[in-house]
Amino acid sequence: MSETTCEIRTADGTVDGYLFRPESGAPAPGVLLLTDAGGIREANRKLSARLANAGYVVLLPNVFYRTTRPPTFTFRPDFSDERTRKRFAELAGPLTPDAIERDATAFLELLRSTSGVSPGPVGVVGYCFTGGYALRVAAAYPDTVAAAASFHGGGLCTDAPTSPHRVLSRVKARLYFGHADQDRSMPKDSIDKLAAALAAWGGKFESEIYPGAAHGWTSEDSAIYHPAHAERAYSKLTELFQATLR
Repeated sequence: MSETTCEIRTADGTVDGYLFRPESGAPAPGVLLLTDAGGIREANRKLSARLANAGYVVLLPNVFYRTTRPPTFTFRPDFSDERTRKRFAELAGPLTPDAIERDATAFLELLRSTSGVSPGPVGVVGYCFTGGYALRVAAAYPDTVAAAASFHGGGLCTDAPTSPHRVLSRVKARLYFGHADQDRSMPKDSIDKLAAALAAWGGKFESEIYPGAAHGWTSEDSAIYHPAHAERAYSKLTELFQATLR
């Protein structure tokens, strides 16, 4: 596996990020990996490298480039703490639906033009607040994105006019949602409403709840990391990509 830094030009500035390629150098499907609120750090670089070793070219962009370069937090985040919530509001504030679609254009253009990325569809996965981001990327590029996954995604189905679930009508990708059963950002009634919206949408999807999991369970540097559930999440992700990108 090789890891290189990259810069991505967008309408709003220059994004810093990383590209991960399989060791073989053979053409491989492209994957866009979107970080959780903690931004780019060792935990998601390791995950990107693991996906590259499984046979994918992975782009890991700094989705917070308008505000900062890594590290996203200069202190250990704790979302029960006002300082953390204020910092996250600064980071996420510029990521409007329109901004996300503009960024998606640049991310996918770079991924598709990168040496070693095979022709054909790409996949996208988001964690935490980027679960909805991944869904928006799939909606913006329905003929390019064949698979989109969200793990412990928050606020996926709300009454707001900008709720991510409202873009489903534009999505052609196969979808996977892995929910924590102890997640204030996506409680049981919201999970049920999302399931109903997905059923009405009529595309291919899987939505499941991980029992005993809290928001952020997939990240190995989190205090609530759940190794068994994280491993299952990785397996479900690679199964999804295997079924749609190969």
